[in-house]
Amino acid sequence: MGTKSDDERSFFSENHVQPLAKAEPVEKPHYLGHRDRLRQRFAAAGPDALPDYELLELLLFRLIPRADTKPVAKALLARFGTLAEVLGAPVARLEEVNGIGPAVALDLKVVAATAQRMARGEIAGRELLSTWTQVLEYCRSVMAFEEREQFRIMFLDKKNALIADEVQQVGTVDHTPVYPREVVKRALELSATAIILAHNHPQVPISIPQGHALSR
Repeated sequence: MGTKSDDERSFFSENHVQPLAKAEPVEKPHYLGHRDRLRQRFAAAGPDALPDYELLELLLFRLIPRADTKPVAKALLARFGTLAEVLGAPVARLEEVNGIGPAVALDLKVVAATAQRMARGEIAGRELLSTWTQVLEYCRSVMAFEEREQFRIMFLDKKNALIADEVQQVGTVDHTPVYPREVVKRALELSATAIILAHNHPQVPISIPQGHALSR
């Protein structure tokens, strides 16, 4: 008659050990392959070969690591129009787009600040009259989605090269006061011979307070 020890050995024998079930292979999300392909296209062909939404996708890859960013990129462009306008949009309006949370919106603004710094560096020292489209695009990127009226002045030297780009006044949602005396004073301080005035709501007239007439 078998002992208790024999019974235990029999229980744990090969006849009672079941092989472990093979784990089912985990399928990678479809967007991972898309990300790899898009990165390869960017590396091989450069940024000019990609439309705005794909450049925005590349940026969002880093900001949204575990989701399909193509619909988010297209939604941002549908809402704001261009890549420059997406980066120029306020945080609160970015967050209104599905898929964009506070952290991603703030990261986009960091990218925007970097792009604006680069744009200033590219414009500085150039003859602005020969790159007028670039100036307009730059102003649009930094001013288009400001929620308050903003009056910006670009001061030029005698060769029409940029000396400084400054916000002279910030007003309310529909009104910006302009003080010509301050504009002229600042132009003299910088030894500017010409200025470019930019306003982010051209459909609303800029007001000139009484007693501050423009002079040449």
